[in-house]
Amino acid sequence: MPRTTHPHKDGPGASAPSPPGYFAEQALLGALLSEPHRLPDITGIEPDAFTTAVHAAVFAAVQALPAPAPVETADHAAAVAALRARPATRPGEHAEHIAWLGKVLTAARERARGLTAAHLHALISACPTPRHTPAYARIIAAEHARRRLHKAAQRLTHTARDTSLPHPVPSTLAEADALSSVVDGIAAAFPPHSGSPPRTPTPPHDALPGGEQAAQEERLLLATATARPAEIEQMRWLTGEDFTLPLHAGLWQCLTTLVHRRAPVDPVTVLWQAQQHGALGNTPDAREVLGFLAKPDVSAPYLAERILHRSVLATAHHVGRRIEAFTDDPANSPYQLVVGSRRALAELTAIRTRWQQATSPATGPPPRTTPPARRTGPAPTTAAPAGRLTR
Repeated sequence: MPRTTHPHKDGPGASAPSPPGYFAEQALLGALLSEPHRLPDITGIEPDAFTTAVHAAVFAAVQALPAPAPVETADHAAAVAALRARPATRPGEHAEHIAWLGKVLTAARERARGLTAAHLHALISACPTPRHTPAYARIIAAEHARRRLHKAAQRLTHTARDTSLPHPVPSTLAEADALSSVVDGIAAAFPPHSGSPPRTPTPPHDALPGGEQAAQEERLLLATATARPAEIEQMRWLTGEDFTLPLHAGLWQCLTTLVHRRAPVDPVTVLWQAQQHGALGNTPDAREVLGFLAKPDVSAPYLAERILHRSVLATAHHVGRRIEAFTDDPANSPYQLVVGSRRALAELTAIRTRWQQATSPATGPPPRTTPPARRTGPAPTTAAPAGRLTR
């Protein structure tokens, strides 16, 4: 949630609904203000784990200032009473603690202007049991992990849809790596436990981007592969799920099946295979399919790489949306967020592997162990490799 520098929005009278984690922040800060010697009991959180600028400022001040010596007679109620009725306090009673609270207020005001002693009061009053500070800290750490994961997933979805990037796939995969690092960090901070994976409904798959241009490239690939089926063996990294239209996905599967069987491949045999496997769907006229299958145009591997390029970005976008949905469900524990996120990222890892296979330089033949025979004629020429897709 966005941070606010208005202290009154952090108080008990705040009008906007607050999540349970917000009250854990209040309770933790109240415990530290009333019993600052409990600070060493808190691990795993820093000021950025808090949802408001005021809470972050108070926690940073408590961390930075040496705690006063604990007073044996001081308890939570006494600290509240001393802060509320400072003029009525007997000379010397809790004086060191009161002075320390004043230092906390001064230091916190440097980061959150407008903070008052009354606000510190409200925090102390909001803590039910100071000895529960470790539990409050775990709640805050869990909610901070949720927000970090949500932001990383958002960056992935935005990058996958950013058409201004010169190299969108590498940029998107870099964001996926950053997201994976966040998941690993959460897994290290929160030990696994028994329980079910997230039950959050999965968002529907978005249509692959590209529109008519994508459909045209897919038809050209199908036509070229039908004319030169031997090239299909070079494109095992492309699957039907990478196509934008179900008809095209079905035709590609039919082509790969025919090639695998070493069966004859031409527009008619592909059309028949598609009919046998129900791949024609609602296509009203088979002539339409025959028409575009008979018009090969450019390099099939180049077109296939273009199709896979779009599929990688669409998959990354969907994975990001899935993880965002997990983080938006407050019922998911940190461990469930880890399990759900890793399962979603596995889908991206699979297509990433295919992308690397498609874009890696082809492995050449092994080096000769004996020198080649001397040639008497002119050396043969080697055609330059076709240009690859800019990544």
